[in-house]
Amino acid sequence: MIKIGLLSDTHGNLDYRLFEYFKDCDEIWHAGDIGDLKVSEELSQFKPFKAVYGNIDGPAIRQIYPENLRFISEEMEIWIKHIGGYPGKYDSSIRKEIMADPPGLFISGHSHILKVMFDKKLNLLHINPGAAGKTGLHKIRTAVRFTIDKRKIKDLEIIELDRRK
Repeated sequence: MIKIGLLSDTHGNLDYRLFEYFKDCDEIWHAGDIGDLKVSEELSQFKPFKAVYGNIDGPAIRQIYPENLRFISEEMEIWIKHIGGYPGKYDSSIRKEIMADPPGLFISGHSHILKVMFDKKLNLLHINPGAAGKTGLHKIRTAVRFTIDKRKIKDLEIIELDRRK
């Protein structure tokens, strides 16, 4: 069993309350638009850290983090991609592959809209943790915590950081 802290779209802003929210997590995952290497450096010094780059991330971040990240955690296959879409409307860059070889958990960011959806057709859970940063159209800054137990997602929690001013 592994506990994950998940965020996206920090856009260079790291809310230090996340260290408290993620203190019991085993790993932190970031679904892109990190915005500044300082954000990923601080998070990776705190906990094991996995991330993908997003559309606003520059060359320094793109040299360290991939566009797509597929891996196994516990017994579940995970796929993280910043611009990935969501069930029924997957991005054209991944549509063919996700239809042919779906993971158990698909994570994306980009929209700044928190979504947790089950794709019945592909038998996968999709999570977009919304946006934890201060720039963008979102009104509430969010992150997510959950546990992976073999092939099941459990104890999923939405973290509302605060309303954007």
